Amino acid sequence: MSRSRTQHTDADSAAILAALGNKYSAEILCAAGTPKSAQALSEDIEIPIATCYRRIEELVDAGLLTCEGRQLSDEGRRTNIYRRTLDEIEIDFSDETPAFSRKRRTEAKNRLQDQLTD
Repeated sequence: MSRSRTQHTDADSAAILAALGNKYSAEILCAAGTPKSAQALSEDIEIPIATCYRRIEELVDAGLLTCEGRQLSDEGRRTNIYRRTLDEIEIDFSDETPAFSRKRRTEAKNRLQDQLTD
């Protein structure tokens, strides 16, 4: 996995900080180490589905969560499947704008983890 330190625009920084600061966001990111639907995340974390969808949208907009595709639910509906895009994030507030150091998830790690959970 690569660790990169990046400067973001004020809008990017604000989106990341806002997304991370919301209740349940960290829990969703922890639970989304493997691909999961919003319904599965909601059930795993025991939060209302509407709240889960709002947090997912914020995390996707901030680039911390990604939609990996779609699958059929138990009810036969197509649902989006989400997975986090990183394993670690560090925020440095020592400059005028926050700097983020990220440990991104590699595709190899995703494939390995998928095989272990099948």
